[in-house]
Amino acid sequence: MGNINPSLLHVGSTVGAIFMALMVIFIRLKASARPVTIRKIWIPPLGMSTGFAMFVVPEVRFPWWWAVTAFLVGWFIFAYPLIRTTKFEEREGLVYAQRSKSFAFILLGLLLIRTLLHEFINQYVSVPQSGGLFFILAFGMILHWRVFMYRHYTQMVPAKAQLPQS
Repeated sequence: MGNINPSLLHVGSTVGAIFMALMVIFIRLKASARPVTIRKIWIPPLGMSTGFAMFVVPEVRFPWWWAVTAFLVGWFIFAYPLIRTTKFEEREGLVYAQRSKSFAFILLGLLLIRTLLHEFINQYVSVPQSGGLFFILAFGMILHWRVFMYRHYTQMVPAKAQLPQS
């Protein structure tokens, strides 16, 4: 990794994760005031998928089974609380995400668990590898949550009304 101190990378990634969690909480609270669309459901995982480019760098790579395990942990464990607290409601013919009182606490709890798990994992792998593993875990979590949202949304909205809207 050149001249970058690994402990500085570790602190930076933790601070970055806290900042991102607070941003997600803020954005999600504001999002409940605007109608849900298919585009709004799929943009986060599509945007996040560009992060897979980090695996071009050899220092970030690890065995495939680690990646599959991280993805499955995100898909089955970390996505569950998000799925349980995501509910839609129809208002004036549009679909809105219901504001959940527990959503912010769930995100902060997931951040705490992720940070503790990160501390444990960092004892066995490099900081870039753990960053890659936790990216895949987060991607699995977000993807499962958004698949759930898409299915729930399509059940609420008639097929002809699901055309992309600006």
